[in-house]
Amino acid sequence: MDRLRVAVHSTVLILIIGWVLYIGKSIFVPAVLGAVIVYVIVGLAEMLGRLPVVGTRLPVQLRNLFSVAVIGLAFFLLAFLIMANKERALALAPQYQQSLLAAIQQVAVYFGVETEPTWATLRQELLAQVNLQRLLTSLAASVGSILVSFVVVFLYATFLLIERRTFDEKLANLSDDPKRVARVRGVIEAINRRIGSYLALKTLLSLLLGVVSYGVMRLCGLEFAALWAVLTAFLNFVPYVGSVLGVALPALMAVVQFQEPGVVLTLFLALAAAQFAIGNFLDPYVMGNSLNLSPFAILVSLAVWSELWGIAGAFLAVPITAILAIVFSEFPATRPLAVLLSMGGRK
Repeated sequence: MDRLRVAVHSTVLILIIGWVLYIGKSIFVPAVLGAVIVYVIVGLAEMLGRLPVVGTRLPVQLRNLFSVAVIGLAFFLLAFLIMANKERALALAPQYQQSLLAAIQQVAVYFGVETEPTWATLRQELLAQVNLQRLLTSLAASVGSILVSFVVVFLYATFLLIERRTFDEKLANLSDDPKRVARVRGVIEAINRRIGSYLALKTLLSLLLGVVSYGVMRLCGLEFAALWAVLTAFLNFVPYVGSVLGVALPALMAVVQFQEPGVVLTLFLALAAAQFAIGNFLDPYVMGNSLNLSPFAILVSLAVWSELWGIAGAFLAVPITAILAIVFSEFPATRPLAVLLSMGGRK
């Protein structure tokens, strides 16, 4: 009976927490994203400090400043590319819409759909439903609001960086019991070490993927190659789904732009090869050794946090799950959950 009562109470508590996270996402998401950016800044600074010759001579403040500059440059580049290509994308939208319809008609002819009496109706419905110009205008407005939200996120990150200097003192005064303080400190250090290492390495891998993808798209002559490359780098933070979108979106753009199967297939295979090489040889090392998370747990967390917080939840799913696994491992009642979330049952 006691176990049933505990299970019911736990289920109710989880539902309440999920509801609060959902209705309060406009408050929680910027704060959590700010914390993630701080982790990236600190992680990159620590990696710079481990460089053989230069690292030991660079002061911590200079390394942090360099990390802030790199992250700020990445977001500025994204905003600049969106604003610079907005007008051209809107101007080319009607042309691309016609190209898209022509490509669909070619596919229909190949599969014999054109002989069906409903093809003309289907084409009319397609023209009525697919309006790339309206879609791009809506997308640009959404991106604009996202960029405004990034300003709030950077404000959170700035104040978190400032308060890092007094965090140890706050932690020491958290309790009069030295054992409890030491236990909390150990959990926080484990979170900082694993999450910081993961985010820093993931950032470097994303930059590498963006550069390689840009080279491929530039060689193929794809429109807006720089913008697609930056988006591919950001999408790499989303496990599994981000890799698919990083190949599918530029490939769809190639279908609309070129209408030549050879060029489209070359671009698709080259981008897929880059994703495969990084995703199957470098990413598993980052996922397995830095976070110790099960791939299935990552996939489930991606679905849960995407449902709660949308696109931001997809980006934050892996760090949040890793933090939960570390916290769960510290308590006997929740340690089985940590084992289930881990890679190979190692807590």
